[in-house]
Amino acid sequence: MEPVDDARLYSGRYQVTHLIARGGMAIVYRAQDVLLNRPVAIKTLYPELSADPLFVEGFRREAQAAANLSHPNIVPVFDWGEHDGTYFIVMELVDGTSLADMLRGGRTLTASHSATLMAQVAAALGYAHRNGVVHRDVKPGNILIASDGQVKVTDFGIAQAMSVEDQLAEEGSVMGTATYFSPEQAEGAPVDGRSDIYSLGVVLYEMLAGRPPFIGDSPVAVSSQHVHGTVPPPSEFNSGIPPDLQAIVMEALAKSPDQRYQSAEDLRSDLMRFNEGQPVRAAQRDAAFFGADATRAVSTVAPGERTQAVPMMRGPRTDVRRRRRVSGGVIVVVVLLLLAVGGLAYFLAQKSNPPSVEMPNLVGKTEAAAFRTLLSDGIHLHHVIQTHSKVAVGVVISTKPKSGTTLKKNQKVDVTVSLGVQAAIVTIPSVTNLPLASAESELSSPKFLLNYHPVFLQTAPAGTNPKPNVVISQKPAAGIKVHQGDIVTIYVLSPNAQFTVPSLVNDNTNQASAVLGQSGLTLGTTTSTICSNTVPIGMVVSSNPAAGAFVNAGDQVSLTTSKGYCKVQVPSVYGENQGQATATLRDAHLQVQVSPTDPSTCSPSQVGFVTSQSLGIGTFVPYKSTITISVCDASTEQPTTTTSL
Repeated sequence: MEPVDDARLYSGRYQVTHLIARGGMAIVYRAQDVLLNRPVAIKTLYPELSADPLFVEGFRREAQAAANLSHPNIVPVFDWGEHDGTYFIVMELVDGTSLADMLRGGRTLTASHSATLMAQVAAALGYAHRNGVVHRDVKPGNILIASDGQVKVTDFGIAQAMSVEDQLAEEGSVMGTATYFSPEQAEGAPVDGRSDIYSLGVVLYEMLAGRPPFIGDSPVAVSSQHVHGTVPPPSEFNSGIPPDLQAIVMEALAKSPDQRYQSAEDLRSDLMRFNEGQPVRAAQRDAAFFGADATRAVSTVAPGERTQAVPMMRGPRTDVRRRRRVSGGVIVVVVLLLLAVGGLAYFLAQKSNPPSVEMPNLVGKTEAAAFRTLLSDGIHLHHVIQTHSKVAVGVVISTKPKSGTTLKKNQKVDVTVSLGVQAAIVTIPSVTNLPLASAESELSSPKFLLNYHPVFLQTAPAGTNPKPNVVISQKPAAGIKVHQGDIVTIYVLSPNAQFTVPSLVNDNTNQASAVLGQSGLTLGTTTSTICSNTVPIGMVVSSNPAAGAFVNAGDQVSLTTSKGYCKVQVPSVYGENQGQATATLRDAHLQVQVSPTDPSTCSPSQVGFVTSQSLGIGTFVPYKSTITISVCDASTEQPTTTTSL
């Protein structure tokens, strides 16, 4: 984030402080809600779009759609309004990073991490769909990962109710991000929740393959491939993708909505089954064609990230048959024929199938292929046993009973699947306080072979003053024993993050300059000095900005030093008893000395009380000056003489 030059106050409540990002239709800032004293994100429509009723309506729709969605994986909207002709939406400020930043430069994520993140996104979309809202712009830039790992879906800028058919764009075009369009969206056809599932499939594809399925010279070229092209399997770009996860991706990316997952909950369930090591439903069917004539993407233009209006593509799609109107009589005839054919097929199957079946040889097949074989042979899978071996991950090692054994129909069998060679146990090294590059190099070195996941914090944790791009902490902690290939999360202060000014009180200027340099700050002016009764002369009394204030790397900090003790005003203690007077003077930072009053001047009522003080009442004297008080002592009281007659 970078500080803004114009710290505008929206609606007298939201004080803009930093720029977060610029999108296709709006700018997102970090702001402070001065009423509730909390940080928020404020999204403002570009001024030139604020004059367009179409975009203002879309903005209003975003606020309304998101405000009605209360889900832990959806960024909540707090407020929306208009200020000096600019429309804005106020949202929760998520402390973390976007998925787009994590994938920058063609980076990939592990299969399990990808499935975990996308299961959370699917949960958010499923909730939105159940409430009648289609997102229509699912992409990495709209998926935020908080510092605790929780996923938040944001930017319902072009979301719409499922029953609404306007496109919020000019005639002949459609709003969205071409890289993540569904085919029906690119054609300008009505969309439903399955369109979001396609877009989520593109995101998952990119997380695993390091690139989206289609890349073109322009948004139009990419949109055309979504409509007419065939998706190349992601394993063509990353051979380490597990077959079951690839099956999930390909089912989500089916051209026809009817061939995709029919709900986001179904997709989420399959992702969770994958992470739990259970067979996934997508592996039981071919969700997309993997033929040799699959369309290949050109490598000219990187995927677009901004929402924009793109011309509609015109079909027909190569793999989706267009529906034709059929008369009722034809439908009846077709149904009767199907029933007749079904009955004949059932009779022939019953006649030809013996009461027993031979256990097929599944050794060497993938778990998904083995499951399909058993299903086709009428054999039920009982247990999938996973064990480490030299066989490739996900491949069947053995079965119980063995192949060739005669089984009864519907008998249950066990299958043992390889987890691959068991990784060696290593002790996690300490990478705290190391530069990010050094920490990554250490964790991935041949000595450890650990995967790492950096989490970039936008503010420094309380009580710390780390440098940007230096590891603040790690999880698991150093010293924990794990297997090679396990993930270590490292928390790093983002280069554009803010952190707190350290306390410099009682430091000399040289010490203060060194502390500021360690925090990425610079020493500013040191001209003003004030007296201090607690800080020695020449030492730092305070700083500007003050200790604990949030600043950016490289900011200047000015110092105020002590010019010595301040003077104190002498209070009156005349007539107080000795204890009260001593306490009063010490509270005024004076040192007290007691001397007896001349006995000849003391009366019985004055015993124990102050009769005079050495410093003038109300005068200003140096800090901790000595003041002498005179007190009538009991021993000085004159005895009474009695005479007998």
